[in-house]
Amino acid sequence: MPTPLRMKRINDRIKEVLSVLLISKIDDPRLAGVSVTDVKVDRELDFANIYVSSLDGAKSSREVIAALNHARGYLKYEIAQEVELRVMPRLRFFWDPTPERADRIDSLLAKLHEESDKMDDTDELIPNGDEDLFDEITVRDWESDDDLPELDEAGDEDYFDDDDDE
Repeated sequence: MPTPLRMKRINDRIKEVLSVLLISKIDDPRLAGVSVTDVKVDRELDFANIYVSSLDGAKSSREVIAALNHARGYLKYEIAQEVELRVMPRLRFFWDPTPERADRIDSLLAKLHEESDKMDDTDELIPNGDEDLFDEITVRDWESDDDLPELDEAGDEDYFDDDDDE
């Protein structure tokens, strides 16, 4: 079984080789704009789970996965020529929705930023901004200990469990 460092190197090397293959040697128009986002090889080196995304987004995910599965044998052969492993893992392709989610989060953050800028520009805020939010709390609220439970010395054993001393 490879060490975690060796596994990381194998994952990174397969990702690098596959990315170069997709850019330079694959002429399938369905794979234009496809990028490899992650590669995870299992500990026994039986399977390589390859996560991909496309510039076209999730609408082309089925076509991209079908094209990659169609080219699986060729890709495995080319990777085996570049990565020195005794047994080349079986390639499995999965769609990675992370880039679309990141774009969605970026757009939401931009929208919030625009709304906060609009709020800063309007006069809907408190005019002087110096209102004390604690005006409703009285001195009596802070000084009152009447609501606290009383602990008697004999009852302390009920609150603490000293099983470790046995």
